[in-house]
Formats: sequence, C-alpha cells, structure tokens
Amino acid sequence: MMEPEDGIRLDKWLWSVRVYKTRRLAIEACRSGRVSLNGDVAKPSRSVQRGDEIEARTPSFDRKVRVSGLPQRRVGAKLVSDFLDDLTPKEEYERGRKTAVEGVLGRARGLGRPTKRDRREIDRFLG
Repeated sequence: MMEPEDGIRLDKWLWSVRVYKTRRLAIEACRSGRVSLNGDVAKPSRSVQRGDEIEARTPSFDRKVRVSGLPQRRVGAKLVSDFLDDLTPKEEYERGRKTAVEGVLGRARGLGRPTKRDRREIDRFLG
C-alpha cells in the first residue's frame, strides 16, 4: 500500500487506526482538546507524519501512540500494529477495563431490572 508523502489529517489517521470508532468522534475529540500531537493540542486538520507522538483521551482511558505508518484507508484490527506503536502504560488498560466492568455491574438503585442487552453484557463479564 502506498503512503502519502506529505502526511494525512490527524482525524483521518485516528479513525483509520481505530483509536476512535468514527471520524466524527475523532474530529470532536480534536476540537475539544482531548488530542495532542507531539505535546501540543492539535486541530483535526493537522498533518500527521511518521514518528509523531499522539496522546488521545478516549471515554474509558488515555492512549499514547507513535505513528509508524500512514494508511490510505481504515485498516482491519489485526493490521493496526503496522501503523502505530502503542506507548500506553498497562495501568491505563487496567483502568479502562475496570471502568467497563463498573459500567455494566454498577447499576444504580431504582433503575429496575436489567434489560436483555444489560443481562447479556453482565453474563459476558462474568463468564
């Protein structure tokens, strides 16, 4: 796959390597200051080059990655490691997992019975 020589937009790269689920979420994260490129808060249109370091706050945890490739389109989950080096500490992943479990198991009193979807998520976490 051929890489663009002058780089690609930050929001497109974040979406392409699956840091954010949609490009719209990547744009909103950049505009609200939750994404920094080489230590500076970055706009969605900033150009990304190989070797750049990106810090992105996602809803569950903070990620830190180094750009190692520039995909032309969204890549499959198995190919993501070809385009980024993950510098995120293991503690962040544990915090994200803990947040996800608490979201499913930590139902507030008075919300009633779990829905079918909630029940499936609870069963998935409990095995």
